[in-house]
Order: sequence, then C-alpha cells, then structure tokens
Amino acid sequence: MNVYDSARMAELLAPLGYCPTEDAADADFVILNTCHIREKAAEKVYSDLGRLNEIKRARAAEDKRLTLAVAGCVAQAEGAEIRARAPYVDLIFGPQTYHRLPELVARAARASGAVLETDFPAESKFDHLPDTRAPGTGAAAGFVTVQEGCDKFCTFCVVPYTRGAEYSRPARQALAEVRSLAFQGAREITLLGQNVNNYQGEGPDGKIWTLSRLIRAVADIPGVARIRYVTSYPADMSDELIAAHRDVPALMPYLHLPVQSGSDRVLAAMNRRHGADDFRRLTERLRAARPDLALASDFIVGFPGESDADFAATLALVRDVGFAQAYSFKYSARPGTPASALPDQVPDAVKAERLAVLQDLLDTQQRAFNERCAGRTLPVLFEREGKRAGQLVGRSPYMQAVHALAPKSLLGAIAEIRIVAGHANSLAGERLAA
Repeated sequence: MNVYDSARMAELLAPLGYCPTEDAADADFVILNTCHIREKAAEKVYSDLGRLNEIKRARAAEDKRLTLAVAGCVAQAEGAEIRARAPYVDLIFGPQTYHRLPELVARAARASGAVLETDFPAESKFDHLPDTRAPGTGAAAGFVTVQEGCDKFCTFCVVPYTRGAEYSRPARQALAEVRSLAFQGAREITLLGQNVNNYQGEGPDGKIWTLSRLIRAVADIPGVARIRYVTSYPADMSDELIAAHRDVPALMPYLHLPVQSGSDRVLAAMNRRHGADDFRRLTERLRAARPDLALASDFIVGFPGESDADFAATLALVRDVGFAQAYSFKYSARPGTPASALPDQVPDAVKAERLAVLQDLLDTQQRAFNERCAGRTLPVLFEREGKRAGQLVGRSPYMQAVHALAPKSLLGAIAEIRIVAGHANSLAGERLAA
C-alpha cells in the first residue's frame, strides 16, 4: 500500500514540476513514506532523517533548499515526536491527507517550522485523486487500493489508529483506475486493503459490492490477465470469495492469509476472531475450491504471555497447513496498543530463539514448495532484466521470482516457462521452443 501511496504522491507533485530521482543528493524534495507496524521500521525513519539532514545542510550552504517530509503511518502516530527529534523536517502528514500535498508544499515553503497535517479528514482522499493513473506508469503489474483502515482492533496492531476506520472505495473509482493501468500495459492487478476481503464498496448499480463481485468485474477488463488481493482477515473469507477462487481463472492460485499464531489462547489475547482449527478448516475449504492454491501467512512470536506450549501449537499449525511463503516477526510493542500494556512480556532472547526455530521450518517449507515446481510449466509475467546477459526475471502465479533466458520483447508479457530447478527464494526456468 505504501508503494501505491508513493506513486500517487509522485503524480500529485508532477504538475508542480517535480520528477523522481534515484539519488537523494540530487533532490529538491524528499519524502519518507513510512510504516509503523514494527518498532524497527519506525526507528529506521529517524536514522534516515539524520542522514538526509546532512544533505539538507550541505544544500543550504550552497543557498539551495531541500524540503524534507515524513509521510505515512509514522507521521500519523508520531508527528509531535518527529517535530521534537527532527526539527529540521519541513512537512509531516498522514496517509489519509496526502491528496492535499500541493497545498501542503506551498504551506511548507512559507512556514518557519514543520507543517503538521495528521487529522483524519471528513472527505475521502480518493474523491480528490484522479481515477486515471498518470501516463507513463507502464508497469507490467499495478496496485490499486480499494479498501483502507481496519475495525478489528487486534491488540498488537496500530493500523486502526494510523489508517482509521474501514472505508471501501466505490467500485466505479476502482474499476476506472484498473482500466487506466491496463490501458498502459499492466497485465496483473493487485487489489489492496488492510482488510481487503471485507471490501463493501458501492457498485455502479447502487448496490453494495463484495470483493468477489469486484474481482469478477476486474477480470472482465480487457488486458487484465492476473488478479491478486492483499491483505485478508481469515474470519472475513466468505463462501462467495472462496467460490471466486474456483470460478475466476485470472485470480491467481496464491493467497496471503495472516494467522499470526497457532495457539487459541494467544489468538484470543490478540483479539483475533478465529481459532487455530478455524484456520485449518478454512484452508481446507480453499484448497477444495482451488486444488493448486498455495498459501502464505504472517506469524508473530513472543506475544505477551506466549508459553512454550503456545509456540509449539504454532509450529504444529505450520506443519499441518504447509506454506509456500510466510513472514514472521518477533512481537514488537507499539505505543498505545493494548498488548503493549499486557503483563508477561516475553524476553527478547526467548523471542529470538523461537523466531529462528519458526523461520527454519518456514524456510524448509518454502524451499520444498519451490523444488516441487521443477518439471512444471508455469506462466511467467516478465518484469525486468536479470543480472546475467540475456536473462529476464518474472513472477510465477505463486509469486516466485523466475529467472530465464528470454528476449527483451517479452518484458511486460506472460510466457510459458518450463521450471528446471527450484531454489530457496526463486525458480530457474527455460523458455519453451517457439
């Protein structure tokens, strides 16, 4: 979602004369678009700001201005702290206010201190962003935010406080943006949301559309060959959405479905609305609908009060379900969340030990899944050139990176590739004879 938001910010700045640069030393305006989900990500913002301030001072010595901004969820949650710890920042704004960026830039140019804009506006930012994407997007894969915010209030999570209440864009807006991306060459569309499978946007017919209904409409748009969606909440996986995995060929057989823990006691403390066996049954239903479906997930280890038995239950769930990919983290207390005040905080050394054990199991499953792909022929969407001469890199339906010798004319196209080897994090393939 931050990739999407960053692209929209660049579009808003283009009429002011800005264009992207790869080197901060060349920039007139630097925006750090931030994530607050873990402490490490938030602290990295301050170290990056210190580095950027050195560039800002050097530019000032040459009578040149560098405007420095912090956007996103760290800005939303820690605006006052950013002002205190990094008073040289010119502009601080949250993820729901970036549609005001041209106005904020003008205010920052006149202000003597940081401009802070972190109130939740009454209007939706999407009502102030164009439905069509800026010309030149041209990527083979595109992101479209269709839902934002979350009403679940998991005890470890800051999203309800930084992104606000759940909001679903009208289907008309989302579909117009998809058409724009497809017209520019996007073959794959990922529908984004913090709780995307609870999408409930107004349809062109005036009725409330579900995510399943939206997916079926996206699949009808010329040029769209692949559809994905992230991130999902297990308790909101409806029968209708499961059926879409069976019925819509363009919907990729890869689903990211965060479970967080395999312990019912820990899940209850997290305020998750599912148990471990609920998750097991859900994955069985999904695989019954789409037998070639691969699953990804998220796991938190060391949640307050997590015992050895709780952690063992997580390992048991991983073994029972089997994952093609997963993200796993040590619990990170976020300020203002209920879990941060819970007793029995797990020592960091214990969290680190458990994380290593879990990641070893998940890495073994991922490598085994990749190795099982050897000998298969998979459709690969090529997105960039590889490091070797004549090599392209693309993605399989299962989100694996695939390396193959192929002509540059296949960039942005989907080609049938025979997989010759599966590695820990990628696949090696060869192009079928024409």
